[in-house]
Amino acid sequence: MIIKKSEFCISAPHVQKCPVDNKPEYAFIGRSNVGKSSLINMLCNHKGLAKTSAKPGKTLLINHFIINNEWYVVDLPGYGYAKNSKTVRNKLEQMIAQYILQRKQLINVFVLIDIRHEQQKIDREFVDWLGESNVPFSIIFTKADKLTPGKAKNNAYEWMNALKDRWEELPPYFITSAEKKQGRDEVLDYIEQINRSLNGEDEPYEENEHEAGPVTNDETNDGTDSLS
Repeated sequence: MIIKKSEFCISAPHVQKCPVDNKPEYAFIGRSNVGKSSLINMLCNHKGLAKTSAKPGKTLLINHFIINNEWYVVDLPGYGYAKNSKTVRNKLEQMIAQYILQRKQLINVFVLIDIRHEQQKIDREFVDWLGESNVPFSIIFTKADKLTPGKAKNNAYEWMNALKDRWEELPPYFITSAEKKQGRDEVLDYIEQINRSLNGEDEPYEENEHEAGPVTNDETNDGTDSLS
């Protein structure tokens, strides 16, 4: 996919204030400081589109960006930022849940995970909630440039493999680096295939059929994989 145009559209305090058209929406969410704004800017090749901040927990609204006048990137507030007050956290959790469960234009939720860390309880609980709610989602591992390619692939494999204790079919995942623009084409191609299938132009996106396993060298895994 070639992104010719990306623009900020609206910041909404709740789902009822989101755009009224029927263009497909792809939401991005993760723990605070996971690199969400940097990833969005990298995908759109538009520095400064989503505002980055050294201070986590700054996104407090539902931010829509219109892409090629055809679909939306939706920047959702990060979850689990401990320094926010309990009142603010509860408000954000309600805002996020209402958007995800009520927004009919929502096609897929991209859950961002810092690839450097083992599976965290808060991330696992959120992913399990999406599954229990029958919300289509994918995993995007961020900050792969902070590790060797082999270590990044192993960490992603271990994270996904840990889902097998409850999941029979696992979601697709992507290994990315905003710094190196790694994974950009794969994520955008994934979105494009879904958009084409929505328009009746193509078959739905099919995940790789092979099972990703741990590696002992520095081979890379820049695309999507699913474990079964």
